[in-house]
Amino acid sequence: MHGVTPYHGGVPSRRNIPKPAVRRLSLYLRELASRQEAGEETVSSKALGRSLGLTDAQVRKDLALFGQFGHPGRGYAVAELVASLRRIMGRDRLWRACVVGAGNIGRALVSYDRFRREGFQIAAVFDADPALAGREVGSGLRVQRMSELASVVAAEGINLGIIAVPRETAQQVADALVAAGVQGILNFAPRRIEVREGIAIVSVDFTVSLELLAFQIAFGESGVLDPGNDGPEDADSPSDE
Repeated sequence: MHGVTPYHGGVPSRRNIPKPAVRRLSLYLRELASRQEAGEETVSSKALGRSLGLTDAQVRKDLALFGQFGHPGRGYAVAELVASLRRIMGRDRLWRACVVGAGNIGRALVSYDRFRREGFQIAAVFDADPALAGREVGSGLRVQRMSELASVVAAEGINLGIIAVPRETAQQVADALVAAGVQGILNFAPRRIEVREGIAIVSVDFTVSLELLAFQIAFGESGVLDPGNDGPEDADSPSDE
């Protein structure tokens, strides 16, 4: 059984990889991991795409951005592809994160057990309200003051910062996180955040998601919204059927 062929160059830079393709990569990994747990050894691009509402051509096009996977007529070796995607996505290591904002969203994030299982450990939580300092918010963590941010990030080896504060203070928090040395930011505040080059940022806007849901209902659609076909399919992509 042939599975994953090592790739030696030609992978586009992060700037040139379409963001929808990166989002779909996460969906592929989740689906493949589920199949691996179920004992499946191989999967075709058609089966993988069907489970996610995508075409087999889209699956092959996305994976081709990151390497050479699978073989025509043989499909993909599930375990090998899972391992490769985990490496590509940085999921083969432990990421340590801090949450800034001990409100409802912040507390929910700190208490979410699946983060650790998926390789993301919430190591600290901060809030600007001095009345919250020392309060336990879940997983044995206590709220720390913003004045402690830089020293804790350094001492705990924190890579990622999660912003769960109102929009008015989100940029200030982002600046503090970058100054403290985080490499990436997950932003839950409903505003655009500016960071210097080299800092990764992903924003989550619940309102936008609800608007997409309302749009889907208003137009009489059903099922799951397409997770992002980002252009014409590549008719020359080799089939693994």
